[in-house]
Amino acid sequence: MSEPLESYLIDMDGVLVHEENALPGADEFIRRLDEAGKRFLVLTNNSIYTPRDLQARLHASGIDIPAQNLWTSALATAQFLDSQRPDGSAFVVGEAGLTTALHDVGYILTDRDPDYVVIGETRTYSFEAITRAIRLIEDGARYIVTNPDATGPSPEGTLPAAGSVAALITHATRRDPYFVGKPNPLMIRAGLNTIGAHSETTAMIGDRMDTDMVAGMEAGLHTILVLSGVTDPTEMDRFPYRPQQVVQSVADLEVGVRG
Repeated sequence: MSEPLESYLIDMDGVLVHEENALPGADEFIRRLDEAGKRFLVLTNNSIYTPRDLQARLHASGIDIPAQNLWTSALATAQFLDSQRPDGSAFVVGEAGLTTALHDVGYILTDRDPDYVVIGETRTYSFEAITRAIRLIEDGARYIVTNPDATGPSPEGTLPAAGSVAALITHATRRDPYFVGKPNPLMIRAGLNTIGAHSETTAMIGDRMDTDMVAGMEAGLHTILVLSGVTDPTEMDRFPYRPQQVVQSVADLEVGVRG
């Protein structure tokens, strides 16, 4: 018999919130995790916000999560770069979530001969900054992208995200980036280490087959797909892998129990 689930990695958008509105039952699910003494980490590929920013935004939606329980692709990227080239330098296209994370690990942000070009999320992509990134990569800077998501949601509709800008830069430079965020299991393993969790007793809860479920599967986690986000039940059969559990929302999950 499988061991009970002791830890949870939880995607944010489409699982707990939708465009900054809490999804039904999300706040209660987080409370049940706390009451049961389960370790958890909320993951997001969005690199715009710092954990404290996200904490405030979630609180405004009615969900209380400590900043230390929030893990972004910006934090994962900074941790990865620190492990590769400590006290290095980077030219960054992104916002405070990414620049703060890099500063916190001792990185210098510069457009003069940086070790890395790092592309993250921003609502105001600059043609000038993208041009500078292309030229620095051509001159030998290593090419990193926080996450491969091609688009992101907004109240007005679809927004181009880091993956789309990365494709533009790749087409111009003929250089492929290293993507740190989901579905790279690197982000999942870093999250497990952050909360001291073991893959065999941890669940990955997400709403996307192409990022959350494949990342959880490749990291050896129990995978739970919620249908409160972008995935329609008919789409699951298009993928060569399947989640181990499918529920309408986190409100339907029994804490600690495998489905």
